[in-house]
Amino acid sequence: SRRRKLYREELNLTSLAAPLPLRPEASWLQFHLGITRDGLYPRSSPTVNRLLRDMRDLATVSADYSQDEKALLGACDCSQIVKPSGVHLKLVLRFQDFGKAMFKPMRQKREEETPEDFFYFVDFQRHNAEIAAFHLDRILDFRRVPPTVGRLINVTKEILEVTKNEILQSVFFVSPASNVCFFAKCPYMCKTEYAVCGNPHLLEGSLSAFLPSLNLAPRLSIPNPWIRSYSFDGKEEWEVNPLYCNTVREIYPYSSGNRLLNIVDMAIFDFLIGNMDRHHYEMFTKFGDDGFLLHLDNARGFGRHSRDETSILAPLAQCCIVKRTTLLRLQLLAEPEYRLSDVMRESLLQDPLAPVLTEPHLLALDRRLQLILKAVRKCIDTYGEAKVVANDTTPPEAPASDRVKLTT
Repeated sequence: SRRRKLYREELNLTSLAAPLPLRPEASWLQFHLGITRDGLYPRSSPTVNRLLRDMRDLATVSADYSQDEKALLGACDCSQIVKPSGVHLKLVLRFQDFGKAMFKPMRQKREEETPEDFFYFVDFQRHNAEIAAFHLDRILDFRRVPPTVGRLINVTKEILEVTKNEILQSVFFVSPASNVCFFAKCPYMCKTEYAVCGNPHLLEGSLSAFLPSLNLAPRLSIPNPWIRSYSFDGKEEWEVNPLYCNTVREIYPYSSGNRLLNIVDMAIFDFLIGNMDRHHYEMFTKFGDDGFLLHLDNARGFGRHSRDETSILAPLAQCCIVKRTTLLRLQLLAEPEYRLSDVMRESLLQDPLAPVLTEPHLLALDRRLQLILKAVRKCIDTYGEAKVVANDTTPPEAPASDRVKLTT
């Protein structure tokens, strides 16, 4: 406490209590009210643009660790060697109108590629990948990634001064270069050498809007059928059995409805961003078994532009099924006048931290898009378009028995 007091006096820190009014027109509330079974927000939603602007501009009123980090605090042993793995130091920042966003600070420069010897489960996590994933998701018309924006955060005024968490306060320090730094207090990176530092106070990061609380909008977390092995030498069944999808198709809820089609959508999205770390997916329970899958936690994407990890496309390659709307959008983005890299480049220029992606990552999107279309063509050549391309452009007709009841 004495050290913190001296540190505050030295930097002349002040902390003003900010009022927390709630307005019905608040962007956070309007975003939550706009969630439907079709996606997290409507197409061309003005609310999303307001929400991005608010996350970019509004002052923070508090900062804290996320709930999952708090739950794990007691499980760590800082006496052990902590590897500089990719587990992200992330914080919950609060704004007026009870707005909340997940802050992920910059840990890797844009031009750095993930080292070739890194396994996906110890990869770095990248703030710019979260930003780019939101833009790509919106371009693909999935609308399953929460609105995300880049921001330069003053770690002293916007985190240290406003946090009431003493553990978080205790991990701030001034580096030999006179930069203000902080680090995670276990179980992730207990050491100061794994800290993130401002320059001297400013640190760029991503802010992702929180979804409604679980009390208001319950969600399920479901293991991905194509989950990868999280050991150095293990393999999952799908990695060794090319007929694995036949087994998945027999299991509820993949045996009917559009759940399997949504898994393929997710695989296409992950292949484009190069994310191998999709071990679970979440769904709102309100929308039932055919609701959309949330594409959360995309910070391990855009790590290696020079390698295309085609195994991510296993759900598409093994099941040979894709939504017609998804395929039409991909074919459009392969046209020269609507090239995916060009559309992404233009979209990302709207972000305060532009350029968000380097040019090699943008060009990799075009290359990977062609690989997706090639995989679809191979499926069509093998099984025929009628079996591969699922028509999701019109709602399915009611069964004959139901139609009779309606007419009578």
